[in-house]
Amino acid sequence: MNPSSLERSDLELVLAIRDQGSLAGAAATLDVVPSVITKRLGALEGRLGQRLFDRTTRRLSVTAEGEAVCLHARALLEGFAALESELGERQNELVGTIRLAATFGFGRRWLGPALAAFQARHPALQIELLLTEQLPDLGAEGYDGALWLWAVQQHRAADWVTRRIARNQRVLAAAPSYIAQHGMPATVDALTSHACLVARENGEVNQRQFVLWTLRHVRDGSTARVRVQGPLASNSGEMVRDWCMAGHGVMLRSLWDIAPQLASGELVRVLPQYTMPDADIHWVAPWRPKTPRRVRLLVDHLAEQFRGEPWKPAKTGKTGAR
Repeated sequence: MNPSSLERSDLELVLAIRDQGSLAGAAATLDVVPSVITKRLGALEGRLGQRLFDRTTRRLSVTAEGEAVCLHARALLEGFAALESELGERQNELVGTIRLAATFGFGRRWLGPALAAFQARHPALQIELLLTEQLPDLGAEGYDGALWLWAVQQHRAADWVTRRIARNQRVLAAAPSYIAQHGMPATVDALTSHACLVARENGEVNQRQFVLWTLRHVRDGSTARVRVQGPLASNSGEMVRDWCMAGHGVMLRSLWDIAPQLASGELVRVLPQYTMPDADIHWVAPWRPKTPRRVRLLVDHLAEQFRGEPWKPAKTGKTGAR
């Protein structure tokens, strides 16, 4: 077998036949008539002096030589694509695809518009966004990174590249109607006697009656822990927010999600001197020797978009909450 006889179109042909399991399927994939596939395969096998597929009227199977070609074909084609992408980027035009993951609420409300604006500036770029509450195995599943609201601790630090994109805080809030009926909690311990609305997010399936909230004092940094309970819990943060706005209890929710309701008075802060730590927004990516330019520029764009914490109500500065 003479490797120099192989061309890019030959690699695409062999992979299409193997992946589709038939010449007709390969023809459909490559958008040609089946007779073209038959002719091109015969010519390739003639040049190589090797039979790549055994064909009968009923079935098609790949030979050992065909497997050898397929084994390297995909990596070679990906190399072609990476080279083309880099050459395109060197001409200051971002091309290629960026695959991202993000949590549902933040991804829909804040990340989606920011990605659309970035893509509009670079029309040759494609962006694919997965909304999920469980962080995928980014490297194994081919993602360039994720915008995530929780620290990633289950992997070694050397395996990851992280960057804080924006500060955020989770705060306690309730509807004025709930406060009017049940009173404003004066201390963290007082939360134990209130109906607390729990968002069981990030794939959490624990159904314990009590939930532990860890709160930090914004001035002295002291930590307080309280076990709360209530009649309503959901894996949907939006559902919990709706219950809270309807006056059903106290919730712990990110500012990016409830800033408009706090500003309008539909919700009020409870114990505004306390927030939940570790709610900042991070860029998380698998480590790689060289990050594509399109990904670097996107991360810079997101950092600029969220640098001023656009979800933060102006009035939170009066409480000292940060």
